[in-house]
Amino acid sequence: MKRRRFLLGAGLAAAALVQAQKGEFPGGLQPLNGGKIGNTGPMKITEIKTFLVGGGGRNWVYVKILTDQGIYGIGEAYSAGPDEATVKVIEDFAIWLKGQDPRNVQYLFDLMYNTTRFPGGLIVNSAISGIEHALWDIAGKAAGLPVWALLGGRTRNKIRTYQSTGGTTPQQAGENAKRMVEKYGYTALKMGIQAPGAMPYNQATRETVAHVKAVREAVGPDVDIGVDVHAKFFEPTRAIRLGQALEPFNPMWMEESIRTENFAAMKKVADHVNIPLASGECNYMIHEFRPLLEVQALDFIQPDICCCGGVLTMKKIAAMAEAQYVMVAPHNPMSPLATAVNVHFAASTPNFFILEYAAPDSGARKDVLKEPLMVKKDGYLEIPNQPGWGVELNEEAFKHMPPAPWRRGTSFRSDGSPYFQ
Repeated sequence: MKRRRFLLGAGLAAAALVQAQKGEFPGGLQPLNGGKIGNTGPMKITEIKTFLVGGGGRNWVYVKILTDQGIYGIGEAYSAGPDEATVKVIEDFAIWLKGQDPRNVQYLFDLMYNTTRFPGGLIVNSAISGIEHALWDIAGKAAGLPVWALLGGRTRNKIRTYQSTGGTTPQQAGENAKRMVEKYGYTALKMGIQAPGAMPYNQATRETVAHVKAVREAVGPDVDIGVDVHAKFFEPTRAIRLGQALEPFNPMWMEESIRTENFAAMKKVADHVNIPLASGECNYMIHEFRPLLEVQALDFIQPDICCCGGVLTMKKIAAMAEAQYVMVAPHNPMSPLATAVNVHFAASTPNFFILEYAAPDSGARKDVLKEPLMVKKDGYLEIPNQPGWGVELNEEAFKHMPPAPWRRGTSFRSDGSPYFQ
């Protein structure tokens, strides 16, 4: 009897897989009017391709969805390190998505998210996000509209950006910042802190303050300066002391003052500093952002559109943030394609503040798209007005951009123990 039930269950599972491979989901979403949407005819996903591209220092993971109408869409998944794993997850989702109408973006997101047995982590959520981007690109092209027009239309004329600067000494940090402002016209910059594991806390605080002071003096009183702690301090009290030491320089925000898992600890930092706080790049989906926003520990949230769930999820996160009077400053360290996706989000989101950006004027960033979005002399990006994302992958260039295994570097304290970074 048990054997008969097992065989029956196995047979049903196999049948379900065959149906899914044909794009058939009994009880699922059924087409209206023979599959027409508005004035456009039926459309089905025929193939999902992936491209793993070497971006110099890390890889970029691209998704390309093809349809039976000749329209295709592109998206980008977050580069997590084990990028081949992300590719495999995308390929697995492709089994379920082939035969489906790509314009039903929310439905296909739900299909992926609910079919995944447990809530996804970085790999699964990155795969979902990259696929979701490509679905939106198709929807925009099919409608003959830029994606921002499908997300509620524009709320602004251009997109404010900032870029990270560096420097091993305060003088170098100041010179780099001034040069960047003069070259691109940025009204904001970001910099890291001085806190290698072997450095005593008081020294780390003092040297960070010296770097921030040098940058402030170099760019003047009105350029915004973000200070990224990158959760290098474990104890909230240490982050509090650093934040208080930075207050005289009026930073735009202190980013990831501590690790992101403990929202109550983040609230403790917020209660003891008088500068804005930002975080969120390590959080996924609406379910992690809801409690984070409810404790009111942040002034800016920084979801990453390549791993938080995609465009529509980020719109939902932004709406929750708007209700808490919190602005959105997307985390955006990925390629120029991710920048384009973020620009459409930013164009249509009222509580968008500023976009992380790296000017694509050299190296792999210059070549990976046929025409990447380039910052103007005022530190802003123009909003594309072409159907879909308004950008295209330069697949020919991929031949000269082979991927390579990589992982984040590990930092060690003076006693040899690793610490978060």
